[in-house]
Amino acid sequence: MIDIQPVLEIRAPDGFALWPAAGAEPYGFLQLSGDLCPAEVGTAVMSIAACNDCEPDDGRPPRPADPLGAFLHGLLTMDDLFASGGLRVTDTVHGRTLLPGCCNAMDERSDWAEVVHGSGRASFGHDPSPLAERLGDRVRLTVDSDRDDSPVIELPVVRLRHLLARAERALTDFTHLVGPWAARHVPDHAAAITAAVARALAVQGNA
Repeated sequence: MIDIQPVLEIRAPDGFALWPAAGAEPYGFLQLSGDLCPAEVGTAVMSIAACNDCEPDDGRPPRPADPLGAFLHGLLTMDDLFASGGLRVTDTVHGRTLLPGCCNAMDERSDWAEVVHGSGRASFGHDPSPLAERLGDRVRLTVDSDRDDSPVIELPVVRLRHLLARAERALTDFTHLVGPWAARHVPDHAAAITAAVARALAVQGNA
């Protein structure tokens, strides 16, 4: 069985205590869906905010003095937001998993359209360097194209389209959890956080 899930790379600042967050291995992946518990939503929002926690420049207002405002400042003031992660492909029959590589962003999952409808080829980060190639009516996914002996996953294009659509629905379902979570844990910033998370994840219709 082959499945595709949206996954977010976890950033875990030391001693984080601004809101409840589930324990997670730093630089591991959290699968995003509408089934996450509130603490897991907190971990996801924390990770996205941490990805964008940089010093103000280019005319943005100064970082607030309070810890919550300071941590959220990049997420709530930057035009171009970044969320590490992408799509994870698992082949449970053969025990193979394709993961997004380093520096791959959630919004780069749109590159999968190149495989289905465009050039027929797309890559998704490095270390490892996953690669997707269309070969007629099938798609070959190479777990790490820098390795001559890399495992590969193959599936029909029709199946890939279905799995990609399902992954998008899962991601949209996750964003529907963010508003209620934010209203409870960061009520003064709830609307802005909800919109920013949707933008960072490139989910349409939620900003």
